[in-house]
Amino acid sequence: MAVAADNNLGIKEVNRVKFDTPVRIASVNLPAGEYVVRHTMQGDEHVMVFRRQIGNDEFKVKCTLVPLTQKAPQTQTVYEIAGNDRIVQEMVFRGDKAKHVFEK
Repeated sequence: MAVAADNNLGIKEVNRVKFDTPVRIASVNLPAGEYVVRHTMQGDEHVMVFRRQIGNDEFKVKCTLVPLTQKAPQTQTVYEIAGNDRIVQEMVFRGDKAKHVFEK
């Protein structure tokens, strides 16, 4: 498994993220908590691996990298609210040159 840092999109291999409530990313449900996020490549597919800091549960989610015109000035998560569900649509990490877009 290759790390995504090997590509030319300027993304860091490891980031951290905290979800205050449970979220859904693509078809994966993540409990609330703090996560270490590793960016990997499996063939041509970008896969983000979310590992809980407490409990060490691991969740893998495929996404599409979309280049940004400049480095992201801050970390940002874009959600869609569907009923009681918070669905992560996009994530961008401070300093990265691409955002991560997830399937619905």
